[in-house]
Amino acid sequence: MYRHQFYIVANVLMVADTLILIATGYLAYSLSLELSRETLVMAWYDFLGAIMFLMFANNYFMGKFGFYSDKRFPSTWTMIRSLVIAVAMGFFVLSAGVILLGIKPFSREYLVIHFLTVLVVLTFTRVILYYYLDHRARGSFNSRQILLVGDNERVTAVADALNKQRSWGHQVAGCLCEDVEKCGCGGIPCLGAMEDFNRVLHDREIDEVIFALPKGSPVDLADHLKKCKSLGVAVRIVPAMFEPSDPSLRVETVQGIPTLTDYAAFRSASGLLYKKLLDLTAGLVGFALFVLMYPVIGLAIKLDSPGPVLFKQTRIGMHGRRFTLYKFRSMVAEADEQKEKLMTKSEMSGPIFKIARDPRITRVGRFLRRTSLDEFPQFINVLKGEMSLVGTRPPTADEVEHYEDWHWRRISIKPGITGLWQISGRNKITDFTEVVRLDLQYIDGWLFRRDIDILWKTIWVVLARKGAR
Repeated sequence: MYRHQFYIVANVLMVADTLILIATGYLAYSLSLELSRETLVMAWYDFLGAIMFLMFANNYFMGKFGFYSDKRFPSTWTMIRSLVIAVAMGFFVLSAGVILLGIKPFSREYLVIHFLTVLVVLTFTRVILYYYLDHRARGSFNSRQILLVGDNERVTAVADALNKQRSWGHQVAGCLCEDVEKCGCGGIPCLGAMEDFNRVLHDREIDEVIFALPKGSPVDLADHLKKCKSLGVAVRIVPAMFEPSDPSLRVETVQGIPTLTDYAAFRSASGLLYKKLLDLTAGLVGFALFVLMYPVIGLAIKLDSPGPVLFKQTRIGMHGRRFTLYKFRSMVAEADEQKEKLMTKSEMSGPIFKIARDPRITRVGRFLRRTSLDEFPQFINVLKGEMSLVGTRPPTADEVEHYEDWHWRRISIKPGITGLWQISGRNKITDFTEVVRLDLQYIDGWLFRRDIDILWKTIWVVLARKGAR
């Protein structure tokens, strides 16, 4: 997935570099007209020919110097030096062609200005992008947390490869060694021995495990793979004469190191990009609507019952990430204190609480729930990257405490404002097992177009007021 992720970024960069070259070319041409005393600095068709040549030459040389590769540059200065050489090569070939073909007039001012401006803009954009990918994305809320398992030598090699690998954001959370006393994996935090595997998966926010076990290792790999699959944690295996029997395993490489990968959830990097763009677009629209309706709904809530306008609660997101969920308050202010007294009346079987005609719901709150207007503040969570537009229901911390292992896979993705449960008549479902089944059905069969389908059905359900009360 990492190479596929950056392949998408590289394609976007090639288009962006072309647009930058065209824009700076027109700027240079205009400035050369102002600076030159000649009535004609160059023919318009010569200018267009130069731009078209540079479009292809610049992308070619930048590709040759690694600017569309998923491998990191050793340093910023190495990147800048390579960029200067790559851009200079394109202009050098153009200049040589102009001289050999005897094209006159051809403005030297244009060449110099265009070279300097495109170099400055490309350097600026690349420094910002690489800083984000190499630093900010790695430490972000949604960065992919990786656990390495194996011996010192192999774990260190994998960690070095991951350090060179570019993606949308990943970070080595730590390692588990067969021999803790001799654990020294190049500065990677040692989280314990193999016996601590289950504890680490539950206590840490782990998204992926990479097994780099030596040949003849006594570790029961099949048992650990089963555990990861039940929890919804992705797996990579650095082969050591290992022959997988699971057809869901895929062969990938991380900077030349082969891995056998089992994606527990979404596998398409391009689909995830579209999903992210949809979240951002819809998140902005939803947030704007939330701001517009806030004064009216806020006043209605205040007049109906004392307490805050917004309800805030800690929820569990992807792989145990905790975040604050926002809703318009639809219950009395002391609703949490009353929950314990109502636990015996819950209609749901399993670690989830829900009752019909909840006495804690206010008059305005009942209207907000029927119309789903109480959900609009969650667009704040979408814009923050804590939730998605479509996903699974975000559970509370006390619910997760009672999860069985196979329940955990439902939180192996970002929770969503809507999902299969919501469009399947959520208040008609009283079995938590059915909720999990719908969530896993969504995860296992995910396609971006299915998100669009769920959104359309959600709109219909809301307008028809089905399943909400």
